[in-house]
Amino acid sequence: MTDQFTPAIGLGNCHVQTVFGRVHRPVPWIETQCRWYETPDGDCLALLTPRPLVDDPDLPLVLILHGLAGSVASPYVQGMMDSLLSHRYQVAVMHFRGCGGVPNRLPRAYHSGDSEDPRWMVEQLRGELPATPIMVVGYSLGGNVLLKMLGEDGSCSPVAAAVAISSPMDLHACSRKINTGLSKLYQRHLLSCLRLTLKKKAEDPCIAAALPNVEDATFFANFRCFDDTFTAPLHGFRDADDYYTRASSKHLLREIGVPTMIINSVDDPFVCPSAIPEKKEVSSMVQLEVTLQGGHVGFVSGSLWRPNYWLEHKVPKFLDSAILRDKG
Repeated sequence: MTDQFTPAIGLGNCHVQTVFGRVHRPVPWIETQCRWYETPDGDCLALLTPRPLVDDPDLPLVLILHGLAGSVASPYVQGMMDSLLSHRYQVAVMHFRGCGGVPNRLPRAYHSGDSEDPRWMVEQLRGELPATPIMVVGYSLGGNVLLKMLGEDGSCSPVAAAVAISSPMDLHACSRKINTGLSKLYQRHLLSCLRLTLKKKAEDPCIAAALPNVEDATFFANFRCFDDTFTAPLHGFRDADDYYTRASSKHLLREIGVPTMIINSVDDPFVCPSAIPEKKEVSSMVQLEVTLQGGHVGFVSGSLWRPNYWLEHKVPKFLDSAILRDKG
């Protein structure tokens, strides 16, 4: 266990860490342009960039994968974009299907094991930018998706380096964790966001016919109910248990073949400590950064008056080192 992160004075509580950034930086400050990609199954994916992408081996591209109900406007995404741009990286954010306020075309949406879409997006970017190193940073759900993709692809992955932050790598354990104590408040908020998204999708009669009744509140009682009712049947899983088993990334971490950093906090209100891997459970290409504090996608150091977002220094530093290793 490493603990290089020290929380800001007055911000040591895990829940304060988790919500502080959303309160401190509530308004997006980086403008982006959106480009739509037509997927092979007839759906669409949005890629958002603050600047036009160029093919340059000296300007690596970092693809950011947001968390559940997140988007390019999420404060943690905005902050990381800002930091990466200042470190001379190109940046792009992939919206998972139906995120960012625009419903996708198909009844299916996205889920914690949805590695096919980011893999496909990386392939598109590799075709457009053949000389440019492509790296990926994933948060929460996006982090688990990223780790699953890296584990599935092994040493054949086109990704040059990756960072996964606050990832729920064991979905069985994490679904239980978020259904206890104060963590239920986050569960309620996220399920409310998902319900609104589904209601918007259900305005299309063809989509509505393929969905369970989005007006039935019992389907949104907790994540297990939601996943049994919506996630599993819409995405080819037998039930929530089958989904949690097949979508978890933890059992694939030994197969990762590219430089990868996994950052998790023991006090994360979303992620059960047992879901965080030990060194023996990951490949030699994986660097574990497990802190005692930090909450969920929090990691606010400095002070209450001058907060310092630790991740926005830690991540570029790791990516820089990966580039140097590759060139060396």
